[in-house]
Amino acid sequence: MTDTVEKIVHVLVSGRVQGVGFRAWTIEEAEARRLRGWVRNLRSGGVEAVFAGPPQAVDAMVEASRKGPYGARVTGVEARTGTAAELALAQGYSGFAHLPTR
Repeated sequence: MTDTVEKIVHVLVSGRVQGVGFRAWTIEEAEARRLRGWVRNLRSGGVEAVFAGPPQAVDAMVEASRKGPYGARVTGVEARTGTAAELALAQGYSGFAHLPTR
């Protein structure tokens, strides 16, 4: 029998992460790892995301977020256990969601 444990992580990324394709990169990387969730810019200049899926894939995505795409300069990543309510913000979107700025 296969375990189907899912991990949900909420991430806040700070640094030079807007205007460098961070959201598009996040969507591409998350979909390549077959993760569910969403990403959005924050008015404060950071990027917020929720990743859900197999624990190993989620952990790899969080680690990848510490570097980001070419041109990004990540200065901090805060990761904590996410909630089903946070993940539900992506309902109604297909694939990994790009939510409006908050």
